[in-house]
Amino acid sequence: MQTKSLFAAIDLGSNSFRLEIGQMDAGMLRRVEYIKETVRQGNGLDGDRNLTEEAMERGWDCLARFGERIAGFKPSQVRAVATQTLREARNRDVFLAKAKRILGFPIEVIAGREEARLIYLGVSHLLPQSDERRLVIDIGGRSTEMILGQRETATTLESYRVGSVAWSMKFFPGGVWSAASFKAAEIAAKAVLDEAQSLFSKGQWEKCYGSSGTVGAVADVLSAAGWAEGKITREGLAWLKDRLLKANKLDNLRLEGVKEDRKPVIGGGLAVLQAVFDLLNIDEMHPAQGALRHGALYDLIDREGSQDVRSSMVDWLAQRFGTDKLQAERVSRTAQILLQDLIPEVPATSTMTRQRYLKKLHWACQLHETGMRISHSDYHKHGAYILDNTDLPGFTLNELHRLSQLVLGHRGKLRKLESEMEDSTFVQQLMALRLAVILCHARRDPDLSGLKLHSDALRRLVRMNISAAWCELWPQSAHLLLEEKAAWQKTDWAFQVQMD
Repeated sequence: MQTKSLFAAIDLGSNSFRLEIGQMDAGMLRRVEYIKETVRQGNGLDGDRNLTEEAMERGWDCLARFGERIAGFKPSQVRAVATQTLREARNRDVFLAKAKRILGFPIEVIAGREEARLIYLGVSHLLPQSDERRLVIDIGGRSTEMILGQRETATTLESYRVGSVAWSMKFFPGGVWSAASFKAAEIAAKAVLDEAQSLFSKGQWEKCYGSSGTVGAVADVLSAAGWAEGKITREGLAWLKDRLLKANKLDNLRLEGVKEDRKPVIGGGLAVLQAVFDLLNIDEMHPAQGALRHGALYDLIDREGSQDVRSSMVDWLAQRFGTDKLQAERVSRTAQILLQDLIPEVPATSTMTRQRYLKKLHWACQLHETGMRISHSDYHKHGAYILDNTDLPGFTLNELHRLSQLVLGHRGKLRKLESEMEDSTFVQQLMALRLAVILCHARRDPDLSGLKLHSDALRRLVRMNISAAWCELWPQSAHLLLEEKAAWQKTDWAFQVQMD
């Protein structure tokens, strides 16, 4: 099968890493291959929240095998997402740098609410079409996501730091189960999940679904024991807890339907699931086929079309902070013209790659004045803070930080961006944005007819030729461009202004 028709999603979870390869067929995603490996990175966080070397090695080894399977795929066909363990890990950059080289593709660390959005997207696509109001719950290794939605639209998204791996380590060390430890685990889970009672109260949904890990494992055990297939009930949970208590410890557990890799974390997962049932007054939960990886696949496919949720979210954020839409569009048009001149015309820069650079520059232009709602003074700093501290569905943490740095750097001194200036693409985007803001300073469409821009990324040099007639027509813009030349003199890049 030709790889050009395939899409791949990789979920770097706290307990397992998963690879899903699918193919679009008549509007539906058909599974081609699925690989799951128990990596247990969530067990590898030490007391300082650093991943141990052993945990990183387990992850790298798994990704090497995944990388071999998806060799030959294009970047637009692959999406790899990491969740709570790598959100927490203080040394995640160490792991991710090598992981990216091994896998051959970028790995995105996503925020909790983005994880919830992708989970709901995956679940909703694999459920029958219905107008029912749904509650979807996913108990992962170190986080639990809850979502309210209808059809394919999620309306409430939350992520809580409680999960099967974390709770098993904390309350059932050594794989020992007791009534006291279950009671303590459930109370602790309820303390974390307490606010969910108001957000996800029973009157807001008609049917409850459970996604992935813990829910799937519990449903399999109950089904193998003769309980009604396709649902989890309070009575079933009580029966399973009783079986664990009678076994007392992991080595004694003889339970049909539970996989060996799930046994060490079933106690923590069961305690969290029981807490969810109690808090939200759930009578029965239905296991769903969809999961995070399916949502990542559908989202990847949507990005290739015209349904990129990130564009909608940028529009929403700009509207929320009352930005000047006409000015944002004016700056964007100008910046994209300039960036076309700055991006080298070489085969390595494909049309798709160029379009991706232009799209992200457009988002930065739309958001560059968001901080003005807080204060006109240093508004670029306020805008950067907003982007670094918001959960914007569709975006990874790295993408939001990249946008924040473009917004931060669109005016003022450049020394604050020293760590970003080694990336030539970022510099080209930043320069295009800064020049566009200068040329649009009067809040009218600029005259670009007397300007020519030349770029030499290898020499870190950009030269702008300006005609004498243009300088006479627009003396203030010419003055600002000369000031911009001085700003770049304190970096490793040179911006030259030549009057012809």
